[in-house]
Amino acid sequence: MKEPKKRGEQASGDPVAARPPVDEKNEEKPAPAAEKKEGKKGKYRRDKPWDTDDVDHWKIEEFKPEHNPGGMLEESSFACLFPQYREKYLKEVWPEVKRALGQHFVKAELDLVEGSMTVRTTKKTYDPYIIIKARDMIKLLARSVPIAQARKILDDGMFCDIIKIGGMVRNKEKFVKRRQRLVGPNGSTLKAIELLTKCYVLVQGQTVSVMGTHKGIKVVQRLVEDCMKNIHPVYHIKELMIKRELEKDPALVAENWERFLPQFKKRNVQRKARRAEVKKKNKSLFPPEQTPRKEDLLLESGEYFVTEEQKQMKKAKEVLEKRELRTAERKRERQRAFEPSAENSAKKRRANFSDAAGDNDSTDSASVAAIAERLQAQKKKGAKKSGGGAAHLL
Repeated sequence: MKEPKKRGEQASGDPVAARPPVDEKNEEKPAPAAEKKEGKKGKYRRDKPWDTDDVDHWKIEEFKPEHNPGGMLEESSFACLFPQYREKYLKEVWPEVKRALGQHFVKAELDLVEGSMTVRTTKKTYDPYIIIKARDMIKLLARSVPIAQARKILDDGMFCDIIKIGGMVRNKEKFVKRRQRLVGPNGSTLKAIELLTKCYVLVQGQTVSVMGTHKGIKVVQRLVEDCMKNIHPVYHIKELMIKRELEKDPALVAENWERFLPQFKKRNVQRKARRAEVKKKNKSLFPPEQTPRKEDLLLESGEYFVTEEQKQMKKAKEVLEKRELRTAERKRERQRAFEPSAENSAKKRRANFSDAAGDNDSTDSASVAAIAERLQAQKKKGAKKSGGGAAHLL
């Protein structure tokens, strides 16, 4: 039998015992993975073999049912309200929405009474992030994005953002002009932004819906915010076009592009509004005099010491005076009806004058006729006398 080894002893056949002693100072150290880089913290900077240019860190691997065979533990749901003008369209395309979400085992509900859309996971749902994608889809549908475009958000490489521009400009007229500037004439500016950023952009109401990659969404977000700050989108479009050309040149990939990009300066300096001149009021240094009380006014006029009987007598006297004045006025009005007015007297004078002229004419004509008759009678008498004398002579 072999004797048991005592504690601390090593067997002759043990490889550890056969190993020769090694001096720690003379022990060969392993060669470093890479040479030290210059700089203060160069010794800590090592090359990462997994971090190379051919690796796309933004790429999202496809999530398969084998990755999550147990499914979801809890039910997740999201709800989103939609405006009333979208009700008709959503009612028409809702079967297509349910079909698109059903492929990922997500349930969709449309409540027309409350005006809301709801998405929730089911027992068959295996992708934990698909509920977030479904939430983004109903948000885009609520912001007037068509179903053909909104369903693309369910893809892995597609992301979205809804930029709120309603509170960026206080004045409503300025807000409408700057929002129209973002769209451009016949949508040309919006089309240029979509081509350069490779994103889908839709301006609706007080929001801008963007769909695309993270890089493109970030560019569109900066462009929209600057447009609301009165910076024209054409400057960003020029910059994006120059960057697009520089990306094609492999020699300029690692260089700084600042010298190639245009530097725009703001020329229209906002002038301060001229304040209206305020005319100084002629105010005295002393405070205004105190307004007299009712008792003070009565004391000044002497009415304060008048008795109640005297007051009543005075009031009755005033009433009588007013009554007398009223009666006199009414009497005068009644007398005016009998007094000839200036117009009536003039008319009467004209009428009297015309009557007198007519009488004179008639009297003149009558006197002339009487004179003519008298002359004729005298002629007849003379003729008779002359005829009688001649007969007597014969």
